[in-house]
Amino acid sequence: MTYLLVGNYGVGNLGDEALREYFLRRFPQVQWRVVSAHPRREELPRLPGGVRSLFSLRWLRTLGALRKSDGMVLGGGSLFTDTESVRACFLWWVHVLSARVLRKRIILAYQGIGPFRTRMGEWFARAAVRSAHFISVRDPLSAVRVRTWGCRADVLETFDPVLLLVEEQKIDLSAQKILVVIPRNNSDAFLREHLSRLLQSGRFEHVSILSLKPDDSAESAYCQSLRASLRTPGTIVPVRTLHDLVSSVARGSLVLTQRYHGAIVALALGLELDVIPQTEGDKLDALRALISETPAHGRRQRLWQKVEAGERALKEVL
Repeated sequence: MTYLLVGNYGVGNLGDEALREYFLRRFPQVQWRVVSAHPRREELPRLPGGVRSLFSLRWLRTLGALRKSDGMVLGGGSLFTDTESVRACFLWWVHVLSARVLRKRIILAYQGIGPFRTRMGEWFARAAVRSAHFISVRDPLSAVRVRTWGCRADVLETFDPVLLLVEEQKIDLSAQKILVVIPRNNSDAFLREHLSRLLQSGRFEHVSILSLKPDDSAESAYCQSLRASLRTPGTIVPVRTLHDLVSSVARGSLVLTQRYHGAIVALALGLELDVIPQTEGDKLDALRALISETPAHGRRQRLWQKVEAGERALKEVL
């Protein structure tokens, strides 16, 4: 069987690349054709989301591959949200619409849906989700949103599948007096305030600042500014792969993060975790709520079981 694997791949986002790795590794029975913003080797370019990409005509190869395939899998991530731009919702709707026109199976797997700032963004998301033959979402807030949309398929609540990849790593989990901080390039004062309170506790002798986009000038500047503001010794650690992230997170005893997959890795390793959302109802807010509602004892096992249930259901429909 052949499926197009569609996601926010090829833009240098560690979490999205980890999701891509998950599908390629855990579903070897599928012949995947990966759709990427910057395609490599046998990958395919995205379908057009604007005038420039439309006139490039590179997308015709992707349309041809879709026509010969069994369907399309939108694989993980927060594809349908307009917190940064409504264009994202439009772009992924274009992909779903193309599959629908060609009468191909549409599978939404491990999706984070919402939040939405605009009616247009929500309309694109709703139209795409209602076209799907299979839907699994990675958090309770997404499940609540989607279940009110009158979908043709049942909505399965699961969890982020990167959790399974982390479990396969052989990492030294010995705790040290190191506080791991994972900021974004646009992290606000709330993260700094929270960090300051943690350091005042006297628990930590060192701060490890992980930069998941080390080649981004804005993130580099933020990390340097954050380190300069510390009275506690600190280092900036560039992180480019999931293995780097797991290794770096495992050296700490507490993780303060404003990046989603930094939190997923901390959960997988069983570390103490503090999540800082960016906006109400976003993926970090949903994750924080899930953590607060789930007892610490056995949490990792219960989340693992959620992912495995989602994986079994997905294998049945592929």
